[in-house]
Amino acid sequence: MRLSIGRHPRDLVRLLVAGGLLTISVLLALVPANPVEVAIFHQLGRVPEVSDPLWIALPWFGSWVGISVVTGVALYAKWIRVGLLCAAAGATTWGVSEGLTRIVGPRPVPSQLRLGPQVEIAFPATNVAVVAALAVVIAPYLGRRVRHVGWVLTVLVAVAEVHLGNHLPWGGVAGGLLGWGVGTLFHLVWGAPGHKVSEEVVRHELELSGFAPVSVVTLKYRLLQPRQFAVATDDGQTFRLKVVRRLHRRAGILYQVGRLLAVLDVQEQPRLSSAHHEVEHEAYVTLLAERAGVRTPPVVLACDVKHAPPLLVHRQVEGERLSEVPVAELDDTVLEEIWRQLTTLAEAGIAHHDLRVKNILIDVEYRPWLLNFTLSQVGASARRLDQDLAESLVSLASVAGIERAVDTALRVIPTEQLEAALVNLRPLALPRRILAQPAANRFLLSELRETLADRLQCPIPGFRSPVRPVTVVGLLLTGAAVYLLLPELSNMSGILVALRNANWGWLAAAVIAGELAILMSSVSMLGSSRVRLPFWRTTAVQVAAAFTGRTTPGGAGFFGINLIYIERLGLRRSLAVGITVLNQAATGAVAFLLGIVGVLATGMSSVPGGLSIPIGWPIGLALVGVLVLLGAVLASPPGRRRIVRPAVEVAGELFETLRHPVRAVQLFGGALGYQVASALGLAASLAAITTDFSVWAVVTVFVIGNTLGHLVPSPGGIGAVEAVLVAGLGAVGVAPTAAVTAVLTSRLLTYWLPVLPGIAMFRYLQHHEVI
Repeated sequence: MRLSIGRHPRDLVRLLVAGGLLTISVLLALVPANPVEVAIFHQLGRVPEVSDPLWIALPWFGSWVGISVVTGVALYAKWIRVGLLCAAAGATTWGVSEGLTRIVGPRPVPSQLRLGPQVEIAFPATNVAVVAALAVVIAPYLGRRVRHVGWVLTVLVAVAEVHLGNHLPWGGVAGGLLGWGVGTLFHLVWGAPGHKVSEEVVRHELELSGFAPVSVVTLKYRLLQPRQFAVATDDGQTFRLKVVRRLHRRAGILYQVGRLLAVLDVQEQPRLSSAHHEVEHEAYVTLLAERAGVRTPPVVLACDVKHAPPLLVHRQVEGERLSEVPVAELDDTVLEEIWRQLTTLAEAGIAHHDLRVKNILIDVEYRPWLLNFTLSQVGASARRLDQDLAESLVSLASVAGIERAVDTALRVIPTEQLEAALVNLRPLALPRRILAQPAANRFLLSELRETLADRLQCPIPGFRSPVRPVTVVGLLLTGAAVYLLLPELSNMSGILVALRNANWGWLAAAVIAGELAILMSSVSMLGSSRVRLPFWRTTAVQVAAAFTGRTTPGGAGFFGINLIYIERLGLRRSLAVGITVLNQAATGAVAFLLGIVGVLATGMSSVPGGLSIPIGWPIGLALVGVLVLLGAVLASPPGRRRIVRPAVEVAGELFETLRHPVRAVQLFGGALGYQVASALGLAASLAAITTDFSVWAVVTVFVIGNTLGHLVPSPGGIGAVEAVLVAGLGAVGVAPTAAVTAVLTSRLLTYWLPVLPGIAMFRYLQHHEVI
């Protein structure tokens, strides 16, 4: 443990996140408690009184008694370092929390809480902060289970504080964030076990495993990549040792969400539970690949280390990565042998899933070796193997050229397998790591797909529906939750009465507004293209996009169907991407300008007098911090490459469109028509219930709320859009019952109802090979 104590860059990221969230919590504590917080307070207060002894005892874990007990137990067990850190972290957290309480001041208690003579509540919850800090400090020394127990105890203490009336729910959340930040700061300053992997640690572990290392040399590595060492033993053998400090293959909820946002055909990935599990998995797949005849460096050791990350040792193979071999030395014989190795791997039912050029080694005899089976899958499906072949086509084309990569593949791989791989040669079907290779840009991908389709004498594959049964089920469940929970903010019986008395003529107008918005979207698409697009066919594709775009996270289906449609018209992929991006940029720009004009035109007359914006040094400090962080992101190389340059290019395209009056009217007029028609759908739904509102204010609320709500990565922004629109209508004076009823009705009639004809149009266009 002594050898492995060190600092980890991840702790700095955690500290910044904790600090940012805590700052937001402090700002929110400056305003009175919202209805949701009050409702949570009331619900926790209704817990049966028979359990009160438990709730009274729990806060003691976060008091000086808890700090003393934890410190005493650690010292008695001769964990001197742990005991001292717990005492210091507990005292520091208590002091910071008390200081924050004096700075922020007590929170005003709303009258509906009915706490009797008590009219103020302290912020944040000190006991919760102390328990969280102790849990964070102890976790690296005692393992993952202790961390889980610590956080469960933190939540229980927070619930106890709210149940007993000592704090509001937001005070418990802020206490947890404060404790997390202090504990992480202690790790960053004094280090923690498992964060340091030195040559001394590696040598010590190899000696325990029976090796006799003569030298251990650290190799160059990237920050988030596994550390690697070159090891030489006394009998003249050389090895390559890899230290896995973090999971690189994830299959949890965050992984699945990321895949849904990036890939249309998401394949289920087996879950890996820990870094040690990942090492065992890679060793297992490597042994299977070697047994099947794949040329890969043999595994000689895979072991876990108690207070350091697990190790994986391979025999050293002298050679260069394919990315470092000069193109002149890559003759067709080498490329064909690479294809044979990949074919052998596929015949064994193993999907590599990371076939970048850096994972192919060319030895001194110009024989290819496959490396790094971390992300591999044994017993992979045919679809997974087809995607593997597509990844290798992109990788080899990036170093050897498109023509040579395709020609050598045709000489080794059967035609039917290449046809299956052709379907996966799309940005939405390939992992980001494959597309991020130096020469693997979107133009190379489009040219590779066109070249391969030409060699195989088959058409470019059409667009496949990105909507899977699990997506539909999740969308229905989320929609049901939104439509059941939002009315709870108002009067459910009042909503039902409003729906029964609604004006059916205005509801029909809302349906027409939703269809008109789709027509305006097709007009905007016409203006996005320098090449003339057929009007009715483009309109039909936008009707189908109401199905594919509104039922996929991030609107991935909207981009996918339009890209394939434009390609089917004979235009190149680069032009298709430019058209769709320009269309979305124009829609965003129009929404931004319309929102500003709407706010200025509406003014403050429709805003309730009780609504105020907190000001003062905390707001200013937070605003400065956000601006500094934004400037740092934009000034960084990734920010300039991925945000600034594309934004400048798109802005140039938008200004270029202004030189062509017809295109400018189509592009910006269509985008404006889409926003206004959609907003009028909300206004018509509201008019069916009440006449006491401003149409211009409703249009402004819709444009702003719809734009902000769709930033949430859920299909159609479901949940977020409804919540923002309800809050916006309430801010401009619409009664809660009318606001909730109008928003739910409008979203159903103008946004989700067009999905039904979109499904039929999608199948029709597929049948006629338009998409």
